[in-house]
Amino acid sequence: MTATADHPGAARSEAGASGSVSPALALWLIMAGAVAVMALAVIKAPHPVQFNLPLVAHMSGLLAGYGVTVMMGLMSRAPGLERGVGADRLSRWHGLGGRAIFVLMLIHGVAATVAWSMVQRIPLRTATLDVLRMPGLVAATVGTLLFIGIGYVSSRNVRRRMKYESWHLMHLLTYVAIALSFAHELAGPDLAGMPVVQVAWSLLYTLSFGLVLRYRVLAPLTQMWRHRLRVDHIVHEGAGAVSIILRGRHLDELNAESGQFFRWRFLVGPLWLSSHPFSLSAPPHPQFLRITVKAVGDGTRLIHAVKPGTRVLGAGPYGAMTNERREGRGVLLIGGGVGITPMRALFETLPVHGRELTLLYRASSVEEILFRDELEHIARQRGAQLIFLTGSASDPRNAMSAQNLLAMVPDLATRDVYMCASPRLSSAVTLAVRQAGVPRRQLHHEDFSF
Repeated sequence: MTATADHPGAARSEAGASGSVSPALALWLIMAGAVAVMALAVIKAPHPVQFNLPLVAHMSGLLAGYGVTVMMGLMSRAPGLERGVGADRLSRWHGLGGRAIFVLMLIHGVAATVAWSMVQRIPLRTATLDVLRMPGLVAATVGTLLFIGIGYVSSRNVRRRMKYESWHLMHLLTYVAIALSFAHELAGPDLAGMPVVQVAWSLLYTLSFGLVLRYRVLAPLTQMWRHRLRVDHIVHEGAGAVSIILRGRHLDELNAESGQFFRWRFLVGPLWLSSHPFSLSAPPHPQFLRITVKAVGDGTRLIHAVKPGTRVLGAGPYGAMTNERREGRGVLLIGGGVGITPMRALFETLPVHGRELTLLYRASSVEEILFRDELEHIARQRGAQLIFLTGSASDPRNAMSAQNLLAMVPDLATRDVYMCASPRLSSAVTLAVRQAGVPRRQLHHEDFSF
């Protein structure tokens, strides 16, 4: 069936429509791989199979090694995953998977050492020294220590105290840790004597690293050469935010949509060292793109000072918070603070008519409202509903409760809800809309606080 302008899933480019991987399919593929790895551990175990320390050591080691390839694939920024699964869900899976891998590595190391001590009937200290002499174990131990360090700095309390740029550079050591551990995986007892499996394991790692190289390195460089993005000019929006207008070539080839984001790297001074995820704050145009940045840290403050003519590497577009996800005819957009940026672009372009389209903007004060004139103009032009919710969070009238939301949008349960806000506000909205009867599949949210 051909999509019409007001049909859910319309306004999507042909390039973006193909190759998306749904969350359900991605999870099934991951689980199928995990089952295959566990079966490999059982096949490798002495028969009759017994659930003992050697089996635990083999299975946890293989699962940890397999999990590493899954994590690389999830964060490779492959378009099919980014568009189909969504950046925020991929990030959550990555965080959960990383913690699981960390636990599996510790189980593997402890179980293997204790099992060797029991089999050889030697003290645990002597067994530890023996194990370290096995193929690739010294490098794998260093890799494990790196994983521990990366896991520590990635914990929520520590990460909040670190600059984003410092955390990002530390996180890149993950690739070093993976490389150090690979030799032990290939030559160690888990895969020894199984050349076909060793080749398949090597190909799995090659595929994972290939995805990372293709979409995190080569694709952005290719886009930079093709589109030649530069800062055209900067507009001060107030409330500590600026809009950056970027001009380039062939921007229509990006197939970007309202609601999506890019990872931007400004190629000047220390800014080139890290990329920042910013949503488009206006619908994409064949000749220019607009992003809006609020100064919340050292990196964003430096971005405010970039000069016209600065070259920009924009990797993307990413994100699944587009019209494609819409299932109902009505839409409620909720933006909190600078989270209004993707909502503003969607407010202008979603193919929803009149009062069936509502934008709710939560800000701490009237002075904190961004794009007020633009939003009011769009609301008048489209006959849409625009609600500003300002003031103290302790004011009951500002509470993101099911009762308040239903008072503003009585048919809320039949609508799709798109939101972009702080983690606290997002949690409150999620609870409220679910209590109001909005099905989970009609709630669309991407959080870039990671």
